[in-house]
Amino acid sequence: MSAFNEEKVLDVHHWTDRLFTFKTTRDPALRFSNGHFTMIGLKVNNKPLLRAYSIVSANYEDHLEFLSIKVPDGPLTSRLQHVKAGDMIIVGRKPTGTLLIDYLLPGKRLFLLSTGTGLAPFMSIVRDPDTYNKFEQIVLVHGVRQKDELAYHDLLVEHLPSHEFLGEMVRNQLIYYPTVTREAYKNMGRVTELLETGKIFEDLKLPGLDPAEDRVMICGSPGMLKDLKHMLEGRGFNEGNTSRPGDFVIERAFAEQ
Repeated sequence: MSAFNEEKVLDVHHWTDRLFTFKTTRDPALRFSNGHFTMIGLKVNNKPLLRAYSIVSANYEDHLEFLSIKVPDGPLTSRLQHVKAGDMIIVGRKPTGTLLIDYLLPGKRLFLLSTGTGLAPFMSIVRDPDTYNKFEQIVLVHGVRQKDELAYHDLLVEHLPSHEFLGEMVRNQLIYYPTVTREAYKNMGRVTELLETGKIFEDLKLPGLDPAEDRVMICGSPGMLKDLKHMLEGRGFNEGNTSRPGDFVIERAFAEQ
């Protein structure tokens, strides 16, 4: 278990019967960049059962936070959804991933496109002062089926804009665009469709995607990743990675758990 730390669960919040958040202690030696994921899990029959999870909390915070779905027969989440304060979680010591602003070329606008729990890494990125120093505007798009699945909505709408240190940057530069597919809401439609039809740009009074000015990060379902990668490449965007910065980056580490 030398590649892992054991951390204590501090708090659990159930957003819906399919979605929950939990916070844990953080080993002072753990280092990560905003946007990284790490392996987390539980001991089952004295063996670690692990999955990749993006870190919701910013890298300067003294705790760790994770966002998870609940899969009834999921090997890990069927157990993880029952954790409570005081329980122990296994956390990997080597966070990694491609959703780092360092892997993007300089640009004017940063689009963070997410569905479901794909929002998780972007919550750390929108709380990173470097994000606001590198981009004039940050557009956070979160697509879900039902509006009660819009995790962190209140934090993004109410709390971050009044944050002691980040508030002014958030108010001036961050645009949050939540969208719902299965019930009436102020914004409706799949993220891919809203981009393809241009409705999102019309709603936000922004120009369409342009590889000369825009940079994109994508985290969500495999189908969404595939569709958006195809769409962006068709518009002249080049994918970046850990060794070569590009116009967009994708996190491929996740699947239904």
